[in-house]
Amino acid sequence: MKIKIVTIGVYGFDETSFFDALCKADVDTFCDIRSRRGVRGATYAFANSKRLQARLAEFGIRYIYRKDLGPTKTVREKQAAADKATKTAKRKRTELGEAFIEAYHTECLDAFEPQSLIDELESDAQVVALFCVETAPEACHRSLVAGKLAKTYDLEVEDILP
Repeated sequence: MKIKIVTIGVYGFDETSFFDALCKADVDTFCDIRSRRGVRGATYAFANSKRLQARLAEFGIRYIYRKDLGPTKTVREKQAAADKATKTAKRKRTELGEAFIEAYHTECLDAFEPQSLIDELESDAQVVALFCVETAPEACHRSLVAGKLAKTYDLEVEDILP
């Protein structure tokens, strides 16, 4: 099975453009890798777990939740400290801090066996979306997961941006 990986965050999209982007990319499997499956505020309520899963089902897109790939509170605190030091608002971040990257590798990515995700896919999966919230993939752990999958399986990765 040769699959393609796409990454997508919710910030910057509205509900219509978010689901349009997934459909345009021919996503058939949606992999939620957030620690917490909710987003504050009415603007992004469509990305809260139950609503999100219901809408994906309407489009025939399978939903997978991989909490093991969500950064722990300790890891998130490393990024919060880096953001505070640089006076960067969370939604304005354009890259991950080195402390976050190191901690995420140690606590999550080093133990992640890519085959476990591949085994979870349906046999007809072709385009798998890795989902979190940040706009820029470089500012989100989804880029680290995508990188590991791409390297392990020589897969194409495309970032979907608003």
